[in-house]
Amino acid sequence: MLDSQTPEGINILMLAVVQAQDVEHAINALNQRGFSVTRLPSVGGFLGLRNATLSIAVASGQEQEALDTLNANCRQRVEYIAVPLESAPLPLPTPTPITVGGATIFEIEIEHYEEF
Repeated sequence: MLDSQTPEGINILMLAVVQAQDVEHAINALNQRGFSVTRLPSVGGFLGLRNATLSIAVASGQEQEALDTLNANCRQRVEYIAVPLESAPLPLPTPTPITVGGATIFEIEIEHYEEF
């Protein structure tokens, strides 16, 4: 059992929800900078798009480096969804632009963990 901190001084867990198109670039960039990353498949709620939740182990003081790396490798893009016109006699869909992508990041301080 390990208490308080990991042997590597890791005491922060970042959870980053990243769009599928950006996930490989983000993982490679984080690994090149020495961050440990675990990939968990997930699905977005609004559009049901595939994405991944990255679990990133971060030492205190390296949060900004991890954020900068994610910012450089996860970009927003415009996609179009079909929305039916309300007063149209036929259900003709109209393409509507929406912004998707980027990363949503949660930072969690690790107070205690156990390893079996």
